[in-house]
Amino acid sequence: MKRRVAIITGAAGGIGRSLVQRFLEEGYALALIDQSEEDMHHANPYLRDYADQTLLITGDLTDDLFLKSIVEQVLDKWSRIDVLINNAIWRKAESLAESTLEDWNKTIAIGITAPAFLSKYVVEAIIPLGQSCCILNLSSVMSTFVSGYASAYTVCKGAIESLTYELATLYGPKGFRAVAIRPGSVDTSLSTDYEDPSGDNVSSHIQREVENRTALNRSAKAIEIAEALVWLASEKASFITGTCITIDGGLEHNFNPYDIKKLLKPNQF
Repeated sequence: MKRRVAIITGAAGGIGRSLVQRFLEEGYALALIDQSEEDMHHANPYLRDYADQTLLITGDLTDDLFLKSIVEQVLDKWSRIDVLINNAIWRKAESLAESTLEDWNKTIAIGITAPAFLSKYVVEAIIPLGQSCCILNLSSVMSTFVSGYASAYTVCKGAIESLTYELATLYGPKGFRAVAIRPGSVDTSLSTDYEDPSGDNVSSHIQREVENRTALNRSAKAIEIAEALVWLASEKASFITGTCITIDGGLEHNFNPYDIKKLLKPNQF
């Protein structure tokens, strides 16, 4: 029986490394996408033990030719794609008032344009092969907030949920599924980019503030998010599409992002 094949972008990140771990444990062949092989090996030191079932691809997700080459390389190696996980993101902790056009465009390019066109290229490549796949898009509870401190990121996460519904509707008749996953606070390095007015990192204070508003009183472990995606990618979730699954420990209806205003630079508000 042929291995199922998954593409994971942002494979060296906090959630990414847990996705790699769990999908390898499930027996998948994986195409791992990030900016450097060194980062991917550092995040997942055991990758060399899985050389026969991994393909490491490095490049710039804002480059259209690179997106097309991902699909070509995966099909050249395994002749199938069963799962696409759009996990990569870039963000800067700044409001729209502070943002430069360069920073804004970079966040949008990586956070929404790349997932849209990588999904498009996967779909267009595998339909002629008689295949379909499951597309899983990483969103965030930030999609429901007016944050005031990560404007482009927030816009991206709202957009990727809309993209998910679009993909599900367009390609559902061909057997494709598309699901967005909306984590709350996750214990990863992505939450370490905030500074107080004196320049000191205050991520621990922000983390504590968010956890205090979470019903389970803690952040998620990245592996807990990965577990959900493994299930959603499986046949056990075969009738789930065109929706967004929230995994936030009870945060969404208890948290106002402006509660952390005092921990951030005043001119972000």
